Amino acid sequence: MPQLPIIMPQLGESIAEANIVNFLVKAGDTVAADQDIIEVETNKATMNVSSPGSGRVEKLIAKQNESYAVGAILGYLEVTEEEAQRLGINGSPTPIEAEKISGNGEKTAVTEIRQPEVEPTVRGLPVPASARGATYLSPRMKARMNELGLHAADMAGIAGSGAAGRVTIDDLEKFIASLEKLKLSDASPMRIAVADAMRRSCARPLATVALPFCLDPLLVHRKKTEPKPGPALYAMRALAIALAENSAPAGRLIGSKIVHPPAIDIGFAVEVEDGVLVPVLREVEKRSLSELTVRYNELVEFARQRKLPRDATGGSIATVTNFGTFGLTWATPIPLPEQTLVLGLGAGKKVPSWDESKQAFLPIMEANLTLSFDHRVLDGGGAGRLLARVAALLQAPEKL
Repeated sequence: MPQLPIIMPQLGESIAEANIVNFLVKAGDTVAADQDIIEVETNKATMNVSSPGSGRVEKLIAKQNESYAVGAILGYLEVTEEEAQRLGINGSPTPIEAEKISGNGEKTAVTEIRQPEVEPTVRGLPVPASARGATYLSPRMKARMNELGLHAADMAGIAGSGAAGRVTIDDLEKFIASLEKLKLSDASPMRIAVADAMRRSCARPLATVALPFCLDPLLVHRKKTEPKPGPALYAMRALAIALAENSAPAGRLIGSKIVHPPAIDIGFAVEVEDGVLVPVLREVEKRSLSELTVRYNELVEFARQRKLPRDATGGSIATVTNFGTFGLTWATPIPLPEQTLVLGLGAGKKVPSWDESKQAFLPIMEANLTLSFDHRVLDGGGAGRLLARVAALLQAPEKL
């Protein structure tokens, strides 16, 4: 009978691989088309791989807790001639035929496809970072680092003994040997993804500006609104309106061109186990605060379960993060590699504010707004004007 390969699908934009978490079926089980058969974990969420057709699971060749690239074969499904014809494979395995010899000596055709190689972001050793490290890497050093799966940032904890403080290959080997005496643990796929994103983000010149604003109008509005919008959603809606008026600050520098955003799709940071996920709300400038609240709350729960829908990942032009939930009043969050902006919201605190009409200091609840940005695209003046516009919009939350 024809055999159909079970292939790792494209599980979302920019996702190149996924880690096998659990097998929901075993060899010999009968499955239906589109039935969930393998649970996998990407750097964004936990998702399922579904059966490509109806039939019997002939074998599963993927291994649990290992990563496989998009397009890799995870197993084989034995299907009927009718099912093969329905799927358009005409009973012939594709794209490369090979022969499999059964126990009774009979030969049957099976599909053999070269597995795409996974190029993991970080291959192994978690290493500490401190003040000094390698400023020059010789070809020999680079080759050895590639073998170990290390990056230049991982060399920051090594004090060089070579000329002008250069890190030599002997320094590297001693450093690796010293790690073996310490407690080591595998970095999770989520931690690796966050590390890779931050490494790529910091390849750009980044800057941060901040502005205090009065939280009282927002708090009053939130108190009388049901369902209650999260503070980050107020900030997201205000940012979307400001960018709809002028989207240039959210543009990306690619070569000598500024690429303007095609839509005002904005992500928001949600803390999950061992990392952060960024669900995305689409066309935020076109939807009122009340319209966005239900979807926002849904995506927060999906993110915490690490089961974000595909339409809520990737493609955002900016991120909003409420670091005030951790009691922080000031922070410098880092934009994602594909974004120019990240808006941060700090914790509120009671402060005295001068009231000109009453000629007296009155208590208000105040919080800091921060805007971190790619300095190649945006300067301090433009960032300041954008932040001031967002702060002004937050003073009239009923219009959001």
